[in-house]
Amino acid sequence: MPQPPAPSPANGAVPSAPVHVPHDPLTGYYKTEDERAGFLREIFDSTAKDYDKVERTMAFGSGPWYRRKALERAGLAPGMTVVDVGFGTGLVAAQAIEIIRQPGLLTGVDPSPAMMGASPLAGRVKLVEGKAERIPLPDASADFISMGYALRHISDLAAAFAEFHRVLKPGGRVCVLEITKPEGALATLGLKAYMRGWVPLAAWLAGAGAQTPRIWRYYWDSIEACAPPPRIMETMHSAGLTDVKRHVELGVFSEYQARKPQ
Repeated sequence: MPQPPAPSPANGAVPSAPVHVPHDPLTGYYKTEDERAGFLREIFDSTAKDYDKVERTMAFGSGPWYRRKALERAGLAPGMTVVDVGFGTGLVAAQAIEIIRQPGLLTGVDPSPAMMGASPLAGRVKLVEGKAERIPLPDASADFISMGYALRHISDLAAAFAEFHRVLKPGGRVCVLEITKPEGALATLGLKAYMRGWVPLAAWLAGAGAQTPRIWRYYWDSIEACAPPPRIMETMHSAGLTDVKRHVELGVFSEYQARKPQ
């Protein structure tokens, strides 16, 4: 379900101020914005070994197929150089490699060494410790930037999208995958029950560590609190990205697509 392009001065709309913090502090997990990075680093490091197993349970095995289709919709093609921001355990990167056909063309960036170390791709692709807001790569060095389900964990979206613009070559493309809160109240209630109830229970039954159920509850809480899609799109546009669009699957899987001008 394609969504309209982000409003811009060119089509007569008055853009809102760029989004910096994607949501207010979630005080059940951390008290201030300054504590957010430490909380995320600790919880991702401690759940790295169980992450892929729980993700497969949550997605009923459909995750790889969906991620590959999303990357193709955003314009990823064989031979492109890719930077996968928020690499995690490489779930998005694995599908990118299926498309570009050469692991050496992909660089993963993530603030959690434990997550990267738990990836089956470790040793096959270049992995760099870093954040979306400060990508440790040269200007104009990538044809494509992907980011899967990490938007809600960034401390400054405007800074991250500006970095995407810097690292992309002219004409390069962006694909940001995210889960967004459904528009209907009943659908929202159902997704909340699934992510805050069933997935943590399934993780516990599967013998995952104590922090794994907690991270999935945090996922829902951050989804519920996140800035709405139009604000995300406006922030991408304000960073200099063009052709900003949003494709939606099943009412909750958002694919933000954009391009750096030639």
